[in-house]
This record gives sequence, C-alpha cells and structure tokens, in this order.
Amino acid sequence: METLVDLLGVAARRSPVPIVLCCSSRDELDAVCSVVSNLTFISLYPLYSDLAEVDRASILEKFRQSTSEWSQNINVLPGDCTESGNGDHNCAMIVVTDACLPSVVPGEAPVSAHILINYELPTKKETYLRRISTSLAPDGIVINMVVGGEVVTLKGIEESSGIVIAEMPINISEIL
Repeated sequence: METLVDLLGVAARRSPVPIVLCCSSRDELDAVCSVVSNLTFISLYPLYSDLAEVDRASILEKFRQSTSEWSQNINVLPGDCTESGNGDHNCAMIVVTDACLPSVVPGEAPVSAHILINYELPTKKETYLRRISTSLAPDGIVINMVVGGEVVTLKGIEESSGIVIAEMPINISEIL
C-alpha cells in the first residue's frame, strides 16, 4: 500500500493524469479506497458491484470527462497537479474489481485512462487483457504491482498474450 501511495504521489506531481486501479477482490478495493480517500490530490471514484446503474453510469461519465479534459490539456506542466484538495486539478482515479469493469459490449465505451494499475495481478490472461481493453487509452501505460511468486504469473501472461512487459524504471516519472 505504501508503494501505491508513493506511486500516486509521483503521478499527481506530474500532471492530473487519469488512473484506473484494478483489484481482484472487494476486500482489496475497500482497503485501497480507505487509504486513497485520504489523499487530497486524488479524486476517487470507487466502482462497487452493488452500485445502482445510474450511479455507475454517473461515475463512469465523470471519469470519462476528466479523461477528456486531461487529453485536451496534455501539455500541462509538471507540478500543475496541486495538493489543494479542491478537486480542480486532482488526478481522477477509478478503483474497480474485475466484476465491475466496463463491458466490451456495444454501448459502453472504454474509460481510456492514461494509467492502468494492476494492484493485484490477475491469474488469467483473459482477465489481464480485459482490464487493458476496457480501461486503457491507446497511448496509456500499465503498471503491474507484483510480489514474489507473481513474477512467474506475470511472465506467463506476457508469453501467452504476446505483450512485452518491461520492468519499471527507477525514475517512474520517465514513463508518465
């Protein structure tokens, strides 16, 4: 969790970048939301499975609007995302479980975030690819938070999907 908070701080200092964070379970989603809700530089949009459809649609629309604004202002200078807590220049972040990802069916567009964070690595290639296809902009980046034994799972996903997964550079702001 500490690594996640540090990562979000770096992303927030860079620009008000739109982020989707995927968890594998409701417990992890709750834990992430509990910590991230205290960060004044993040506008948090949790997507719970028991949300009313109108609330879900509203959250997705607000996030898509933030993404659109970010895309239009992509030349914002580093440091313009302040920790004011007023929401005007905050990084928009959806936290979601796999069950609540936008559908790939006609009628529900991907959310097109610039950064997709896999807080928990999915065990199936299909789930990994669904996260990317429903959450990530074409020019976006994926950050996989991996612990110990998950390296083998990550390599398996890489090999079976044909996706090249590079190790994160020491200075993360280089890729943001």
